Amino acid sequence: MSSHKILELENKIKGDYKNIAGVVVLKDGNTVYENYFNGCTSSSTIHVYSVTKSIISILVGIAIDKGYIKSIDQKVLDFLSDYTVKKREKAIQNITLENLLTMTVPYKYVIPPYEKYFTSDNWVNFALDLLGGEGEIGEFSYAPLIGPDILSGILAKITGQSVLDFATENLFIPLGITVAGNITFNSKEEQMAFYESSDISGWVADPTGTNAAGWGLTLTAMDMAKIGELYLNGGIYNGKQIVSEKWIKDSTTEHSRWKEQNLPYGYLWWLNDDDEHGYAAMGDGGNIIYVNEDKKIVVSIVAFFVPNVTDRIDFIKEYIEPIFEDCE
Repeated sequence: MSSHKILELENKIKGDYKNIAGVVVLKDGNTVYENYFNGCTSSSTIHVYSVTKSIISILVGIAIDKGYIKSIDQKVLDFLSDYTVKKREKAIQNITLENLLTMTVPYKYVIPPYEKYFTSDNWVNFALDLLGGEGEIGEFSYAPLIGPDILSGILAKITGQSVLDFATENLFIPLGITVAGNITFNSKEEQMAFYESSDISGWVADPTGTNAAGWGLTLTAMDMAKIGELYLNGGIYNGKQIVSEKWIKDSTTEHSRWKEQNLPYGYLWWLNDDDEHGYAAMGDGGNIIYVNEDKKIVVSIVAFFVPNVTDRIDFIKEYIEPIFEDCE
């Protein structure tokens, strides 16, 4: 690889991608690049926003492997029978796990009621109360925060563990990832400080202890790269099958599409709409786990939040892949 090209890459990051905290590139399972910015190090834990959704997808796959879930065709309310369906909301009884995984669930809101969500006592029930509305089941409707928590509620119910405990036992420990514990906020100021931190390890949870599914997880850049490598290797890490290869393939196959942006979607994973088999877990600020199966490349980027970041897929394809795709 060219040291000149790497210097150009790092100058590009410092000039046009100033919110990046860390970048790791794996090629054929080897770390070919690792660097940190904005005063961060290899141990810096960053809030990765919607990358959390793709971790939830992995946990659903593991739950299927272990027999907790028979099929993603099962109805959501079959798992959450304690929830009382409101009158005239019978349509939500037809919503399945697959609908949640593919973002094909209608919600009542047009503008997400974030303040009410953040201050509610039970994020799962809050999301269930918003199911339905005028949309059609099966039509893509991306839910940034409010909605995916239903999956957390289901995982906790069927496993008898918190999502964090289930993830720690079945995913994080096997991959050598440390997530210290649940994070809760006593004020808006605490929550804002969390978004900007690089030294808080954990997973945000509501007052009932249910971990957020659409946001709230902190990871290091290398943690993210390990997740990408797990998927690149068909669910195997250090010789152990962590999640089935079938789930890897299913979750990175197109099942729905955001028509306005023409973006294909798997099971809480974004897909690259090109000839190469690539996919990504993406979060606000440009946090990303990027996998290119054809080139055997994994790229992870952790970043602090800024609005309207430049597309990270284009950045990786233009400035990172060309440097490292021929590394051995």
